[in-house]
Amino acid sequence: MRAGVPYPAALEIDFIRHPRARRYIIRVRPDGTVRVTVPRWGSRRHAEHFAAQQRPWIERQRRHADENRQAGLQHSPDDLKALRRRALDELPQRLHELALQHGLSVAKVSIRNQRWRWGSCSPKGHICLNWRLVLMPGTVRDYVIIHELMHLRRLDHSRVFWKLVAAACPDYKTARAWLRNSRHLLH
Repeated sequence: MRAGVPYPAALEIDFIRHPRARRYIIRVRPDGTVRVTVPRWGSRRHAEHFAAQQRPWIERQRRHADENRQAGLQHSPDDLKALRRRALDELPQRLHELALQHGLSVAKVSIRNQRWRWGSCSPKGHICLNWRLVLMPGTVRDYVIIHELMHLRRLDHSRVFWKLVAAACPDYKTARAWLRNSRHLLH
């Protein structure tokens, strides 16, 4: 199942069976190649059908990957190490500055290589930030940090929580839109 399969319009897809996968998952890698993870109970035929249904999404993600390559957002391993070091230097410092501004105290800060989220906050006040935040505009980065800080006051996404975010970051909707359009940076 590992070999690539010709796909309509010369798109090659790697189908990979994964014993712990619970569903079919499509991933467009930064180089534009496509991988479909097949759960152990799944079939190749169903995986191909799933990929065909998701063709518009796949093409959008491939365009994003191509734009990133052309804009120089692809990084060598040395560049990645430098960016992660920069994240370790800059992000905790900025988080503590914003916490102080809003009268909050953070128990612990971690910088991680998260695949599915920009940040998180535990009930004990441990905030994790994605190192890729250093790649985005400062206003967007600050929104993510403020979002996580507001979870120290309210650990949910209720209306009350969003009012706290809006008070601390009035232009948060623009930053959220930027993040939605830039999900491909997580991979």
